[in-house]
Amino acid sequence: MSNNAKPLIIGVSGASGLIYAVRALKFLLEAEYAIELVASKSSFMVWQSENSTPMPAEPKAQEQFWREQAGVKAAGKLRCHPWADVGANIASGSFRTSGMIIMPCSMSTVAKLAGGLSSDLLERAADVQLKEGRKLILVPRETPLSLIHLRNLVSLAEAGARIVPAIPAWYHNPQSVEDLVDFVVARSLDQLDIDCVPIKRWQGR
Repeated sequence: MSNNAKPLIIGVSGASGLIYAVRALKFLLEAEYAIELVASKSSFMVWQSENSTPMPAEPKAQEQFWREQAGVKAAGKLRCHPWADVGANIASGSFRTSGMIIMPCSMSTVAKLAGGLSSDLLERAADVQLKEGRKLILVPRETPLSLIHLRNLVSLAEAGARIVPAIPAWYHNPQSVEDLVDFVVARSLDQLDIDCVPIKRWQGR
């Protein structure tokens, strides 16, 4: 049985840092969450660049691919959607979800969402979260940020999105890249009231 009756949408855009999506999937699936995943068209190129291996496009093959990357063979529920399938369940507000997190989130995706554009399923699903008043968490991975980027992020924050930049902390004494990534994943999932990442939280002095 799933940890949450309403599934969580994970959007994977073409920003660098796809390891954030992999680690989020690992912890969510291990905690028996139901996940609806959509990877943007550009994320396929970024994955190839960062990992020197192709990401399959066919949904069932992609589900197996993400499970292999996350190291979670069978736990939880995972359904992958083609990036162009704007008729998918997550494209409609009548399909109930517990929210959506875009991790990592490119500035191109930020700009389109701020402008109300829905050119693919990832953008449409995110637009649905905003119009339905559901939680939308954006994890931008870009530096430096231009004034245009900042204004677009402000527009989305004003519309109800939560902005969680991919900025790790060091007070938990990280020992690996995964430790740094997991901190960002944990703080992002905190915005959805999900606590499934084993990190050392600040307890005060």
